[in-house]
Amino acid sequence: MLTRKQLDLLEFIHKRVQRDGVPPSFDEMKEALDLRSKSGIHRLITALEERGFIRRLAHRARAIEIVKLPDALDTSKGFVPKVIEGDRPAAAPPARSLPVEAHAMELPVMGRIAAGVPIAAISEESHKVAVPGQMLSGKGHHYALEVKGDSMIDVGINDGDIVVIRETNTADNGDIVVALVEDQEATLKRFRQQGNTIALEAANPAYETRLFHDDQVKVQGCLVGLIRSY
Repeated sequence: MLTRKQLDLLEFIHKRVQRDGVPPSFDEMKEALDLRSKSGIHRLITALEERGFIRRLAHRARAIEIVKLPDALDTSKGFVPKVIEGDRPAAAPPARSLPVEAHAMELPVMGRIAAGVPIAAISEESHKVAVPGQMLSGKGHHYALEVKGDSMIDVGINDGDIVVIRETNTADNGDIVVALVEDQEATLKRFRQQGNTIALEAANPAYETRLFHDDQVKVQGCLVGLIRSY
């Protein structure tokens, strides 16, 4: 049985993973649960892990996978973890873990995207990757990119991960987007716009937020999923 706080945190993580494809940061968890410090979040995360509801991915900054949901949150039999593990044998599923959607689609991997200093704009398909159908949110074209850099590690996006992107030229504040800067450089950052100014925010304190005029940045897609290989 989970405490109210444990259940609230699990629900918050689940909703954010389903919406963004990545778990929230500890700061976001602390704010959502109205706690004074991150030590309380650490205790709740440990309790959820000990009870088999989540799994922290080793050597990955704040990367959390939801393994199962309690009856109170199990309203959709279509739930699947948004972090897909590869290149290692799969562990036996927990007794109440939910089935993974069998249908998969192949997406083109359009080169690398910088999670750090921007790199040359994406242009050509390098190979394809199989993606669970449920990871593809809504209608429209999707594609994948290999992450290079560590500027988004606080939201669980690490160097070498594959991000799944829904193609769009618009974004809401707080979305993680593929942004084309001055038609030359592509980068993966959190998007915020105020008036004519666009901020591209990193999720790593080592990187500064970059500010641009709105005509300098073009949104090329929004993050919907993450694939991790070991």
